[in-house]
Amino acid sequence: MRNVLITGAAARLGRAIAEELHRDHRVVIHYRNSADTAKALANELNQRRPNSAIALHSELNSAEACSNLAQRAQEAWGGIDVLVNNASAFHPTPVGNATEEDWDRLVGSNLKAPFFLTQALKETLSQQQGCVVNMADIHAERPMPEHTIYCAAKAGLVMLTKSLALELSPQVQVNAVAPGAILWPEQEATNEAKKAQITQRIPLARTGDPSDIAKTVRFLVCDAPYINGQVIAVDGGRNLNI
Repeated sequence: MRNVLITGAAARLGRAIAEELHRDHRVVIHYRNSADTAKALANELNQRRPNSAIALHSELNSAEACSNLAQRAQEAWGGIDVLVNNASAFHPTPVGNATEEDWDRLVGSNLKAPFFLTQALKETLSQQQGCVVNMADIHAERPMPEHTIYCAAKAGLVMLTKSLALELSPQVQVNAVAPGAILWPEQEATNEAKKAQITQRIPLARTGDPSDIAKTVRFLVCDAPYINGQVIAVDGGRNLNI
């Protein structure tokens, strides 16, 4: 049984990943604001299997915060075997209205934190012959209007994935998953016209489910010993028709 740290794991895709990996791993559920939700998930998972889940609060906006989270996660069960960098800020930043705060928030959560968490956990991941899975985005390659900073941060995460895969080999595998239309952004959940427009451009003609992402993460963690430095799009083919 291995120990997994999942950032932003209290809700949405992070929760689905935590529940999927908890089937045969111990999970550290990181959260920033969703304390009640994270603790409730940890309690639920511990009812299924005692001493198999904990919830840890942390900001991810500095190298020090990432190092502190890494240390506390390792102390739970004596090391971390798997890191899933899922936490992500997402909001539009139209050129002309974007602020430095927008830049720091989007680049910080989507690029800075994954690097410094991986660095902080390098020793334990190497000792355990572990792996890192980063949550990328299909828009890392094909930009989304009015989301320049977010797309640039995710593009950086894709290169980070490939670079770390090279530098941390052969002890640690590093890969990424790039979701397409799985869960609508909370600010767009009621925009039916936009949702229909996007769905029409998906070759499989439907949106995905959080379990599609969670099962792909599980594949990379459990069943892919010879995959390294890759980005797997889970998008129904949408990247072919953006």
